[in-house]
Amino acid sequence: MIRLLPLSLLVFASAACANPFPNGNAQAGQKLFEQYKCGHCHAAMLGGDGSAIFTRADSKVRNANELVEQIRFCSGNVGANLSAQEEQHLGAYLNRYYKLK
Repeated sequence: MIRLLPLSLLVFASAACANPFPNGNAQAGQKLFEQYKCGHCHAAMLGGDGSAIFTRADSKVRNANELVEQIRFCSGNVGANLSAQEEQHLGAYLNRYYKLK
């Protein structure tokens, strides 16, 4: 019984640190971010390079589902018709700021 405890903790810990965008590729997401000039819009809103939009205290994004919803909202603003896979790529890229689990 005692030997099972460390294994169960390991399984629990790996589940707690699961990647919220397991089907996403951050490099592909970065290319999409650049292709649709997402940073330009963010910079126009907040100044600088626009990355402050991801780290502001009043962030609307607190989990992976909210990030996907925000990606959909923003993609509509630029006329991008992103596939579900592209949303995963962008999520994987943007998660470098959000650090969602």
